[in-house]
Amino acid sequence: MLPPVPALADYGISPDHGFLPPEPPLDVLPDPFYARWEWMVSNLQSLLLSRRIRDVVDQMPILSTSYLQSEGEWRRAYVVLGFILHGYVWGGSKPSERIPPQITIPLLEVCKHLELPPVATYAGVCLWNYRSIFPEEAADDVSNLSCLNTFTGSLDEQWFYLISVAIEARGAPSLSLALQAIAAARAGNSLVVTESLQKLAEVIDEVGALLERMYENCDPYVFYHRIRPYLAGSKNMADAGLPHGLLYDDGSTKPEYRQYGGGSNAQSSLIQFWDIALGVEHRPTGETRSETDKDDKEGVTGAPRHGFIHEMRSYMPGPHRRFLEHVSTVANIREYVEARRSDKALCIAYDACLSMLRTLRDKHIQMVSRYIIIPSRDAKGRAPRSSSPRRHAATTNLANTRNSDGKNKKLRGTGGTALIPFLKQARDETGEPAIDAWARRLLSNAPTEASFAALSKVGEHPDGHLQVVGLSGTWAADDSEGGICHW
Repeated sequence: MLPPVPALADYGISPDHGFLPPEPPLDVLPDPFYARWEWMVSNLQSLLLSRRIRDVVDQMPILSTSYLQSEGEWRRAYVVLGFILHGYVWGGSKPSERIPPQITIPLLEVCKHLELPPVATYAGVCLWNYRSIFPEEAADDVSNLSCLNTFTGSLDEQWFYLISVAIEARGAPSLSLALQAIAAARAGNSLVVTESLQKLAEVIDEVGALLERMYENCDPYVFYHRIRPYLAGSKNMADAGLPHGLLYDDGSTKPEYRQYGGGSNAQSSLIQFWDIALGVEHRPTGETRSETDKDDKEGVTGAPRHGFIHEMRSYMPGPHRRFLEHVSTVANIREYVEARRSDKALCIAYDACLSMLRTLRDKHIQMVSRYIIIPSRDAKGRAPRSSSPRRHAATTNLANTRNSDGKNKKLRGTGGTALIPFLKQARDETGEPAIDAWARRLLSNAPTEASFAALSKVGEHPDGHLQVVGLSGTWAADDSEGGICHW
């Protein structure tokens, strides 16, 4: 017997708000017992500017989580402690390797309840960290949104988070549409499948338009030098001063070092949901389709092909993660369309969804170049400024740290991995399930008029290498470069 098509309500997901919480996130913990946490996060910019955050945290009592009642309160506690944690780690001239019990003990309890790792994730900085200025207006209107907390207090940081919030809200109807298409495919109702896919393609296109609005109020220089460092995790961060990750001191005799990726848009469940529903399969970075097909034909049973995208599910709230796993067991759209190639309306609707999703990933690669690669090249060309001995030592800049051999370190995304190869491969894999021959040509990596035609700063050559044209000249992007956030 086939497993049932999942019901959104069973996983705490709203048909109107998608993976955003059904109720507006709390802007403050209601119990005055947690006033010290709220005071710290509301004064975070001042504590970071004065470099007093570590002293304040070290003198703070360890607060119990026993007074947290509703799910909204647990989520708010996670947001607050996540901002305090990252401020503590990155708010000095050098990163702090040890996380004190004042943060570690309550954070681990909150994370156990929410099934999340003890690090700032997409859920903490985006999904549960916004409010609507006018509650009666839609949450997919970015002009109606405001952040509850930020590290820098800048409009740029707010805009960076809020674009993601608006995308989640705009993409919410796609959940019901895709599940409706899956159910209709089971019933053999091609008309409903076609109509659902047509509407899904429109939603993905609207999300792509929202992503492009990032440029309106988030300056690449501010993001790269002021915001991005605070989002870094502790994985692959030896060059920044965390060779073992972070020591989470829980008061025991043997505290543990742990390594986690930082906040990343790859931790959004929305894009992964589209991939699963449409049958887009992602391989580990560097593995080609021919290699996978060869293994399958030869009956080779190797290690599970779970790459970065699958790893990011462990950074999603538990119910969202289980929802994606459930959808994986029932996804049938690709197979249904494949078996009905003569139904041109159905095939075109399906291929249109893949086209919109690939275009979205094209736009994201462009964004990576503008917000990460170009600023990083600019930073490497600048000589370090001298500072007065009376002043504090300059804060470690993740953009400019070097390897122990003196060479510039490879850029990494905030998720902790070098992702230009990942981004390009994920984009190319999106077009692989295309049904019609014309769609396969259009969505392949072969040179076509549509390939990157809309990108003003980025060009991709037939051999696959990426070229960025900017104020600093024309140069090729190394496969080792990282990403702004990872779709």
